[in-house]
Amino acid sequence: MNILAFDTSTEYLSLALLKDKETFRYDCNAGQTHSQIILPQIQALLDSTNLQLSDLQGIAFGAGPGSFTGVRIAAGVAQGIGFGANLPVVSVCTLLALAEASGANKVLACLDARMGEIYHAAYEKMNDAWQCIIEPGLYKPAAVPTIKGADWVGAGSGWQTYAEQLSAAYTKQLRATQPQLLPTASAILKLALPIFAKGETKSASEAIPIYIRNRVALKTAEREQGLRL
Repeated sequence: MNILAFDTSTEYLSLALLKDKETFRYDCNAGQTHSQIILPQIQALLDSTNLQLSDLQGIAFGAGPGSFTGVRIAAGVAQGIGFGANLPVVSVCTLLALAEASGANKVLACLDARMGEIYHAAYEKMNDAWQCIIEPGLYKPAAVPTIKGADWVGAGSGWQTYAEQLSAAYTKQLRATQPQLLPTASAILKLALPIFAKGETKSASEAIPIYIRNRVALKTAEREQGLRL
């Protein structure tokens, strides 16, 4: 099976290409240049593995939550390639991708959502399958949901930006934190493979972002303050 996966929900561009049983990766800090470099880098990755779009059996992408522009880019590219090459698509939640990338079995996934908020979810792996304990949501760092049990691992940029508040909220339940962790295309690929195997894919027209924040634009004064969605 040949599957292409990508994520642009953060400042990083992350690509992963499964060719038969081998995975090829590309990751870089793209800043705000995702839209300029994602297609050339996908083509470079295909060229390096002697594959064409027609050789693929599907596409997986990070659907969000994350940067508003970033998740739109990923969904748009998934739609474009999916339509153009007639490929099925799998969308993966970036918070679940964080949990997968962490290597832990109990994960408090938190991404910096800007404007003093975080995207937050809790997952636990049981019998090699992820169970959602707390659904993805948008919260102030000091008002995150409570959770039962111990040995949780905090993963994602939210733990870097709001380390003090989140550590205080979960002080007796944390085993470790991974504040530098990002949702990677490799994790998205791994999560998508069972979905492809079951035939539970979507058509390209259904490749849409996961929005949790209702606001999709900033006021002029907020932009002048340097705030970002």
